[in-house]
Amino acid sequence: MRLPVILLLMLWSVVASASASDYDLDKPFGFCTLSSRTNAASTYDITGGGCYSYPVPEDFTGKVIVLKSNGNDMKSTIENAIKQNAVIIFDGSAGDFTVSSSIGITASNKTLLGINGARLCTKWFVTSEIKQALDAAGVPSMSTSSGGGTLPNGKSVTEQAEYNTRKIIMQLTGDNSESYQKSGIFSLSSCQNIIIRNLKFAGPGSIDVGGNDLISCTGAKHCWVDHCEFTDGMDGNFDITKSADFNTVSWCTFSYTDRSYMHQNTNLIGSSDSEATGFLNTTFAFCWWGTGCKQRMPMARVGKIHMLNNYFSSTTAGNCINPRKNSEFLIEGNYFDKGVKNYYSQSGAKAVTWTDDNYVAETKKHSSMGSKVTMPYEYTVAPSADVPTAVKAHAGATIFTGGSTAIRPQTADMARQAPVRYNLSGQRVGDSYRGIVICNGRKMLRK
Repeated sequence: MRLPVILLLMLWSVVASASASDYDLDKPFGFCTLSSRTNAASTYDITGGGCYSYPVPEDFTGKVIVLKSNGNDMKSTIENAIKQNAVIIFDGSAGDFTVSSSIGITASNKTLLGINGARLCTKWFVTSEIKQALDAAGVPSMSTSSGGGTLPNGKSVTEQAEYNTRKIIMQLTGDNSESYQKSGIFSLSSCQNIIIRNLKFAGPGSIDVGGNDLISCTGAKHCWVDHCEFTDGMDGNFDITKSADFNTVSWCTFSYTDRSYMHQNTNLIGSSDSEATGFLNTTFAFCWWGTGCKQRMPMARVGKIHMLNNYFSSTTAGNCINPRKNSEFLIEGNYFDKGVKNYYSQSGAKAVTWTDDNYVAETKKHSSMGSKVTMPYEYTVAPSADVPTAVKAHAGATIFTGGSTAIRPQTADMARQAPVRYNLSGQRVGDSYRGIVICNGRKMLRK
């Protein structure tokens, strides 16, 4: 039996000097556990499909399915599995899961877990032929704000770079319907209580065509996305927009490879300045923005955004943290590595609190503004000096390792043989630990 979330958070708040890796509670935390941006008593019990660990305990009664790749388009198989089951386990032992277009998730109370290196990939991707044609046309130097036109399929595009990119892809592929624009993985829409953990997402490469994100969270609430890897999203890696609210993104990595061409804009919170106010409250904790990221880490409007102990190493960054229209940001304990020069810029934010415990290797150009921003949940900021080592070691799909390729329920005998114990600082301890421990919610002295 694990400690309750509230007790773990209370224990967590005691340990101001622990290394960052000690703060992985293996539990939902932050905004996803609340229903108010100001009131800590207004809690939400985020359970997903009722289980979010692996192996699945034997006493779990919900419907569980294990999926393996069949080497073909897995979109319909995954869609049906999500509709019919509470917990969906993606087993990567048979290879990558390929999907032809984004999978819509509208049902609430779901858990999606990855084991054995499970990776979900888009079927379409940006080829070297496409990139060469775009280079030859001079697309990288074109305007991204004006100068568009009407495409052969009759669609109007306002931006010159996007217009020419889409026209060239249509000419090369013969796809006038532009079906490739739907190359993403999941679209969470107006659902709630969703948990996604330990999955890798690989997109087609970022390109300016107004396409899909690897994951889009549109109007979805109380989602916990944890220990996932996002690479080469077409439009964004993971965007949260349109009245989505109370979401936490923890221990995730964001990056781009040579497959990407333009628009390496990784995380957008709020799609326009006219977003409805009072929503988009989001926690980013112990995440890593790495190779190839250029913008939006994140860029956010309207919401209250907590940037806690994140690591930034992208030397190509044009802008990392970017508070925009009516947003409130609390930025603390983050680590901006050497070479990350353009790490902060704000425009139209309501308030930004930049604390002294952020570490910036380059010249510092930042300041707080507006009223002090606070969070309604308990937490402690890990020392920023520990963040790079801990995040590099533990962020991404690094949990549920070493298991079998099938569900192996944890039996009562196994649980008795390996009880989970915590010291008074909220850290897990082994059998050799001596002193006061908490086990099954009770204090005891181990001599």
